Amino acid sequence: MRTKPLARVSIPGRIRDLIDAFATATPARFAILIFAILVLVFTLLFSLPISTTSREVTPLADALFTAVSVICVTGLATVDMATYWSPFGHGLIVLGVQIGGIGVLTLASILGLVISRRLGLKARLMAASDGNPSRIQKGVSEGQAVHLGEIGGLLATVAISALVIEIAIALLILPRMLIEGVAFNDAIWESFYYSVMAFTNTGFLPDAAGLTPYAGDVWFLGLLMLGVFLGSIGFPVIYALSKNLRKPKRWSLHVKLTIVTTMILLVLGAIAFFGLEFNNPKTFGGMDAGQRTLQALFFSMMTRSGGFSTIDISEMNGASLLVADMLMFIGGGSASTAGGIKVTTLAILFLAAFAEARGSAEMEAFDRRIPSDVLRLSVSVVLWGATIVATSSIILLQITDEPLDYVLFDVISAFATSGLTTGLTAKSSDPAIYVLAATMFMGRVGTVTLAAALAASTRRQLFRRAEERPIVG
Repeated sequence: MRTKPLARVSIPGRIRDLIDAFATATPARFAILIFAILVLVFTLLFSLPISTTSREVTPLADALFTAVSVICVTGLATVDMATYWSPFGHGLIVLGVQIGGIGVLTLASILGLVISRRLGLKARLMAASDGNPSRIQKGVSEGQAVHLGEIGGLLATVAISALVIEIAIALLILPRMLIEGVAFNDAIWESFYYSVMAFTNTGFLPDAAGLTPYAGDVWFLGLLMLGVFLGSIGFPVIYALSKNLRKPKRWSLHVKLTIVTTMILLVLGAIAFFGLEFNNPKTFGGMDAGQRTLQALFFSMMTRSGGFSTIDISEMNGASLLVADMLMFIGGGSASTAGGIKVTTLAILFLAAFAEARGSAEMEAFDRRIPSDVLRLSVSVVLWGATIVATSSIILLQITDEPLDYVLFDVISAFATSGLTTGLTAKSSDPAIYVLAATMFMGRVGTVTLAAALAASTRRQLFRRAEERPIVG
């Protein structure tokens, strides 16, 4: 009697199954792993002689820092990004910020959707956890900004909006660069470069002159602000606006909180910078009222995580640096190209404080009730972020001779992937560079994702301990 031969499973097939099981079981750890692999790959590529204009091997510290800054869409640099890298190196930069800005799991889901023309449940869950880390937790209901059934539409929005917005802003920047006298081929490349860096909230510059020729240009700076704004509000918001732009009543609570909080912070930040730098001749002091307003708005928007700057930040007043620290730490919207603890996190904390002041047991906003687990998650995000910033700042203060306000500014800029700098990063020693690189990585991966990765499995407790209230406040 002949027996049927056992089916053989190829080694690549087994590896693929293991990766698929790991990705769907612990998407947070999978995202961290993929980010780390991408950093290593880009570090190797930036180390190649072909990546530099001098055709020399890039030192490890500079290659690693650049790779982390690119993949984490930060914008900080230890070398002159415009002149140090060759055309091949700049191509790597543009590719890296596109991958980092869109998100690793989201990009993988988009590629799967293009190849198979369908999106399975596992892919939907993985993409959803990339856009909303709270989905990593078990038992989360579907009262979400984007429902699980809409993930396919969200992925399409991510791909299309990124492409359309970047091309549109590049086309609007191009004529201004031609008027400035930039050669046509260079203008095409540089306008697209600026557009990509604005939408991904990175802030790298394509040439040594940087923003100097356009420092007072309303059109050019306005387009950069628009790109940063669209990138920082988040893809779920863009998706919701694309469906119900003229019907605000249909906007989800997340969309309303994101837009309202973002606009409030933008205006308050601009007012603060306008007033604090009013008499500073090294920044806004010598400008007329119109330029002061423009520059204050521009800098306030760049603290969302934009990274562009028309002034020497090291010349700003200490009070202005502190305001910028706070705005950078908050960052942009969830599931966006921006960093920070996110504007909705701040909104939740304020709503909780208002509810407590009114004696209300529930948090409410725009006729919706917000569950208490969202508050716990928000508090965790802030504490994790503050711990990372404090730890990095203490270490840098020990290994550098820089003042606290400069160290704190660059550390928060690294954590919030902002890219603004007082100049400390560029002149840092290798140990300080590694500390800032680690800060960027932890900031971009996300405090929620890090926490979920460390506690991927939830433990069910079958008993409750006796209750006792400590004194608070």
